[in-house]
Amino acid sequence: MKIMSLVGLAGLFLATNGFAQTTLKAAFKNDFLIGVALNEAEFTGRNPNAAAIVKAQFDSISPENALKWESIHPQRFGFNFGPADAYLAFGQKNGMFVIGHTLVWHSQTPKWVFQSDQGSRTVERKRQPVDRDMLLQRMSNHIFTVVGRYKGKIGGWDVVNEALNDDGTLRASPWEKIIGPDYIIKAYQFAHEADPQAQLYYNDFSMENEAKRNGAIALVKKLQAAGIPIAGVGLQGHYKMDWPTTNQVDETIAAFSRLGVKVMVTELDLDVLPPATSSQAAEVSMNFVLQAKLNPYTNGLPAVVEQRLTQRYADLFAVFVKHCDVVSRVTFWGVTDADSWLNYWPIKGRTAYPLLFNRDCHPKPAFNAILQIPGASVP
Repeated sequence: MKIMSLVGLAGLFLATNGFAQTTLKAAFKNDFLIGVALNEAEFTGRNPNAAAIVKAQFDSISPENALKWESIHPQRFGFNFGPADAYLAFGQKNGMFVIGHTLVWHSQTPKWVFQSDQGSRTVERKRQPVDRDMLLQRMSNHIFTVVGRYKGKIGGWDVVNEALNDDGTLRASPWEKIIGPDYIIKAYQFAHEADPQAQLYYNDFSMENEAKRNGAIALVKKLQAAGIPIAGVGLQGHYKMDWPTTNQVDETIAAFSRLGVKVMVTELDLDVLPPATSSQAAEVSMNFVLQAKLNPYTNGLPAVVEQRLTQRYADLFAVFVKHCDVVSRVTFWGVTDADSWLNYWPIKGRTAYPLLFNRDCHPKPAFNAILQIPGASVP
């Protein structure tokens, strides 16, 4: 990637070379927060060009990994707060709304969380699963420790992540198998007790599909009936060029708004590469073999594909702005194309183009296009 001075990078957003003379956060300041997910190199300043984009363009941040269980609580008796503290410090220094992602998830959670101390200490597979009471105790300790440390500083938490199957039923995760379906209510109760002022969210993918959306609606209603002050639902927004339709996005936002909760697009990116599977799910466990036909744009994105990507972003943002009374945040999952997880998921080694900034940290045509959406509060 070309190295650009911070002065030059900042000037890029004020240039008169065809790009709008404003920033994302300024354009949508009367509509919703504009967020971005950060990796450690970005919030520690090791990637100064990406960090400069973040400071100039965004008013909310999410951590890609720093607050996931395997990162912050890798061992039973040991927390690793260094990266998470640095992430928070970056957000505070730059006046951003800071998101905590995520407290309870079936993925990126160490094996020890679900294993009893009984059995072999050298062969993990011989250990027995913990019982319900012990797993609840570990969940409670984790949530009270992590949320308590950042009480009053992290504004909102993705408490439970991806708890549903595509058909809307509850995923048979280790949490569900050991504790039971009420593990979800318990997680929110612990989080609310740990910081009563923090906003609590449910976050998942593919809720634009009716079956999963209906399952999520039922889940939110169950939390509300239990007295949980759930503030919002996060649509991950790992979208394809032909899925979901804008009507599906529109209907999904409207459906959750009827529950009296806010809606956030929490992990937005657009996959322009040929699909490796017919599945629309953003299942992190999927892994396919690299094939040339599935990685066709190694030397750059063709103009016709760039145009489709630009129009797709414009169409989606038109829906988000339409629902700005309900949509409280739109967060991109990565700063530049170089940072995107789609370069290694579901196939490692591909060249992806899903975001608003290219590998040289330049804004792409889609950046300018969404700033022209009617209703965006361009100064």
